Amino acid sequence: MADTFDVIVIGAGPGGYVAAIRASQLGLKVAIVEREHMGGICLNWGCIPTKAMLRSSEVFHLMHRAKEFGLSADNIAFDLDAVVKRSRGVAKQLNSGVGHLMKKNKVTVFMGAATLPAKGKVSVKTDKGTEVLTAKNIILATGARARELPGLEADGKRVWTYKHALVPPHMPKKLLVIGSGAIGIEFASFYNTLGADTTVVEVLDRILPVEDAEISAFAEKSFKKQGMKIMAKAMVKKLDRAADKVTAHIEVGGKIETHEFDTVISAVGIVANSEGLGLEALGAKIDRSFVVTDEYCRSGAEGLYVIGDATNGPWLAHKASHEGVMVAELIAGGHPHAVKPEQIAGCTYCHPQVASVGLTEAKAKERGYQVKVGRFPFIGNGKAIALGEPEGMIKTVFDAKTGELLGAHMIGAEVTELIQGYVIGQKLETTEADLMETVFPHPTLSEMMHESVLDAYGRVIHL
Repeated sequence: MADTFDVIVIGAGPGGYVAAIRASQLGLKVAIVEREHMGGICLNWGCIPTKAMLRSSEVFHLMHRAKEFGLSADNIAFDLDAVVKRSRGVAKQLNSGVGHLMKKNKVTVFMGAATLPAKGKVSVKTDKGTEVLTAKNIILATGARARELPGLEADGKRVWTYKHALVPPHMPKKLLVIGSGAIGIEFASFYNTLGADTTVVEVLDRILPVEDAEISAFAEKSFKKQGMKIMAKAMVKKLDRAADKVTAHIEVGGKIETHEFDTVISAVGIVANSEGLGLEALGAKIDRSFVVTDEYCRSGAEGLYVIGDATNGPWLAHKASHEGVMVAELIAGGHPHAVKPEQIAGCTYCHPQVASVGLTEAKAKERGYQVKVGRFPFIGNGKAIALGEPEGMIKTVFDAKTGELLGAHMIGAEVTELIQGYVIGQKLETTEADLMETVFPHPTLSEMMHESVLDAYGRVIHL
């Protein structure tokens, strides 16, 4: 006899477990299936442990600057094993917290690998055998894994994915990072701060290519100042592996250069965990591993919703969670607003931090907008100077005709916290007049957000 539920969620990451909680809150009978870790990649191997490690490197960096703050610190050193141990402890604490949330919200948990043998059916292979579950609605939240290019595959010894980089077998002395998206740059920043001689290779013409061009340029300048080497418009063609080194063949400007490293981190994107589930037989369409959905995360298969990294980007945990809530409310008969990708903020926790929401200046112009652009530097802000963090800028992009905030782009200390102000502004359809008339507290970093808006309209005060 199959267990019957109103909703079955496959995958207990930040999309899946949130969808399960919200569905239960709405009075639905819910099951969740997870094959590996409660909390998924984000909590166990992504967002959370990386931030714990980056915090360690940030403190290490500040310790070296003690004299600037009238302090003294001698014999500054780090213990990589202890840094990793703290990061794993943080992940473990939150992992057990998700299990508690499932119990609290009366969600039935099945630990095992799921397949979809037929419409409305989920087969779960557990340690005890196979269980068949049925539900009218199934939410697929199976996430994604690191993409591996032929010849550049990870071996866990000298060539790593993000998972290996989180539990490193050694401290890199000379590090190559392939790919300059958020994952690549965060690890480059972490290991570079701890003293690794770090090179970043990016196939496109600039690092952090999804960010506004000015922010990318600012970041590159800052990273180079920290000793990082940046190779843009370059491609790693081949890796020759030895016991103690890797020789990388890098194509730059039509020529092949060879460089030796002791460690390589491959961060060249992700592949959705969509294979082997039986999706296509049910009528779902798959494009380059990602399940195709509409704006409400409905797939081509009736009763099957797909959220998070298994479907359309941006591939961010907070988008997955919001989609989980939206789908749960849809299933329960509600009328939620569709998630708009352009209202999803992106955050990169390198040093300096990078954050953005909405359209870049170039994208806004491509779409035919006449724009007004404002900028304000950290060096003009009292709080930034008091913190000893005068490097950075905030950039805002407005529709010149309507005053609509089209995009906001930041680099500098704590911008991953600041960006939410503009996210709320966009959601509430705030105009430039609303933002200019808002009183920002002093002294705060947030004042720069105000000044950037004022600058777009020729009214900047402190510049």
